[in-house]
Amino acid sequence: MKIRKAKISDIKQVQKLINEFAKREEMLPRSLNDLYESIRDLFVYDDKGQIKGVCAIHVLWEDLAEIRSLAVSKESQGTGIGRRLLKTCLKEAEQLGIKRVFALTYQPGFFRKIGFSDIDKSKLPQKIWGDCLRCPRFPECDEDAVIIEL
Repeated sequence: MKIRKAKISDIKQVQKLINEFAKREEMLPRSLNDLYESIRDLFVYDDKGQIKGVCAIHVLWEDLAEIRSLAVSKESQGTGIGRRLLKTCLKEAEQLGIKRVFALTYQPGFFRKIGFSDIDKSKLPQKIWGDCLRCPRFPECDEDAVIIEL
């Protein structure tokens, strides 16, 4: 069992995991194309070839990155996998010299336990709204925005 960068062979399992949450409207769905294009952003929790968790760190600007698609399989929730994946992404951001990392989430309490704080979505740079414009919930986004300074 380990956290590692995603490989091409992981992507179909990653998509299935993410889209299980999307079906319950707890996360945005991700297409295979989107996942292949963003593979370098993805970390997975691999348990003997089974992907039990995923998290992405996506760089948006010289000092800003976003946590995306944090998901842990239902049977593995509560075991610390999500926390470990998130901390791995934050470490990557820090190594890249990123100063701030944010997330849009339905689980702000989870992020607050790691050190994130609430932020008004309107205070995030306009550059991030490119993704939001493609969202079916735009402009009525009901996710909470959280941010951490590294």
